[in-house]
Amino acid sequence: MLHRRTVLAGCALAVTALATVATPAMAEPNNSPASSAVKPPPAMVEAMQRDLGLTPAQVDARLANEAKAMATEAKVRATLGDAYAGSWVSGTTSESFIVATSDASKAGAILASGAQPKIVGRNLATLDSAEAALDRAAAGAPASTSVWYVDVVSNSVVVLSSNTAEAEAFVAASGADKSAVRVERSNEQPQTFYNVRGGDAYYIGSSARCSIGFSVRRGSTPGFVSAGHCATAGSSLSGYNRVSMGSFQGYSFPGNDYSWAAVNSNWTVTPYVNNYSGGNVTVKGSSAAPVGSSICRSGSTTGWHCGTVGQTNASVRYSQGTVSGLTRTNVCAEPGDSGGSFISGSQAQGMTSGGSGNCSSGGTTYFQPVNEALSAYGLTLVTG
Repeated sequence: MLHRRTVLAGCALAVTALATVATPAMAEPNNSPASSAVKPPPAMVEAMQRDLGLTPAQVDARLANEAKAMATEAKVRATLGDAYAGSWVSGTTSESFIVATSDASKAGAILASGAQPKIVGRNLATLDSAEAALDRAAAGAPASTSVWYVDVVSNSVVVLSSNTAEAEAFVAASGADKSAVRVERSNEQPQTFYNVRGGDAYYIGSSARCSIGFSVRRGSTPGFVSAGHCATAGSSLSGYNRVSMGSFQGYSFPGNDYSWAAVNSNWTVTPYVNNYSGGNVTVKGSSAAPVGSSICRSGSTTGWHCGTVGQTNASVRYSQGTVSGLTRTNVCAEPGDSGGSFISGSQAQGMTSGGSGNCSSGGTTYFQPVNEALSAYGLTLVTG
């Protein structure tokens, strides 16, 4: 949680727009296989049909086979000991579980377990040892070489690189058993992904900090909604961890107080709001809560606070101009919480606009209803 509470210039009225000057980012902060008799959730079946090109019957057969393979693998691995060289499933029938071994005399034991044997030249320990040598030399890997892994199917360690000569030199310098390593040309360059989550901090340029409201999409473009007073169209954004995030695509302030930003491939939109207790609240929709309803707010300065909805259609005169159509609450907030999520139960309500008081003595906070922002920009709320 970030605690510097400097109000942006021009906002020091009794009712304050809750953005703050940025400070350095702080990091936000049973094993047994499932029984094949248990029917998988419908969403899993649908996704497997879609992504693996399977029929419902094939999904059932595949999951049953994989459950059986999980149970068999542990037993046969113990039986083979040092001769174990990995295992894999191929296809959807019970005959498609394959266990590799470096000792041909173990083939009978593999068959007895219900799996199919494959005799290979290296046991798994040998492959793991070669991969570990590459790990120890990772600091010296060239930029062209970003992935290596144990591939039990080919009984080798595979190194992916856009420059095979550089990769081969890296392997030679690592001390790994070169006979166990296979270099493949690839342009794969993995990068980490970060989640867009309501209530988390983001930074505008190099100075101001606000909070994410909710994850959204505009067509295939992912992004988030926040407060309009945080935005300048085109401003570069970075996340809570200062990783490049994207840019504002539109905003309205004063008059309204909403904005939306598109995020880049570093970030993945999620249907979550940070509850600042180590968990998330899942957003399931955006039905407006009636006056008197309980409501909670998430923001990057003060975290998670709750209260009730007081009044709707409030107009507030900020120093920059009047904003109309806000909802008034008795939830506290402070500078830097701007744009953060207001949620009632599982329903998104709006983005923090401004307020008076603080979270030590209590206060009043106003939010911009989220549905108006969604409608204005043709956005779809990300729900779970």
